[in-house]
Amino acid sequence: MTEAAALQKLLTWLSPAFPVGAFAWSAGLESAIAERAVSDSADLQNWIGGNIAHGGIRTDAIILSHAHRAPGDEALRDLADLCLALAPANERRLETLLTGDAFAIAARAWPSDVYARLPLPCPYPVAVGAIAAAHGISLEATLLAYLTAAVHSQTSVAVRLVPLGQTQGLKVMAALELRIAALAMDAARATLADLGSIAYAADIAQMRHETLEPRVFRS
Repeated sequence: MTEAAALQKLLTWLSPAFPVGAFAWSAGLESAIAERAVSDSADLQNWIGGNIAHGGIRTDAIILSHAHRAPGDEALRDLADLCLALAPANERRLETLLTGDAFAIAARAWPSDVYARLPLPCPYPVAVGAIAAAHGISLEATLLAYLTAAVHSQTSVAVRLVPLGQTQGLKVMAALELRIAALAMDAARATLADLGSIAYAADIAQMRHETLEPRVFRS
């Protein structure tokens, strides 16, 4: 696949318009905003940056990387089980399962035999990694697109809830570009032994969201 064709698919698959329902989830950020742990653009940059370096965003990137190069169905099933075992909260587990299954369904518009080999249910990073590989899209490009979309989604939550202005949100996204690129490079080389999270504040925020009232997002 040419770089242009791969870029075209990634722009579609990881667009907010792709029907995976990502807009409904905040990955605990709504709790952090409600508790004033995130109240401005500097807080948001630190929050997302921590998840890139030590939290769920990094975990997903490493899982995606291994799904992209998984040698067979059993390896994908093992990765799916591992991904679910690493989810710190029930809402986070639901998020990755529902978005992953929705991604696999929507991506069937691009025919491949990979869909029959995906585990059921299928976590989001496993689905994206396996399907991108089946369509000949490079791991590095897939990681960069996936991570950029994840950061954009988190920023969108804060723009609506803090609220931040659009300009402040864009500044956060611009400031995190180098960290996103660095994680994409690191995750492409990471082993499963490199998995691990110390983003405790984010994990606790995801757990607390289950009892947050009122709330806008599902996680």
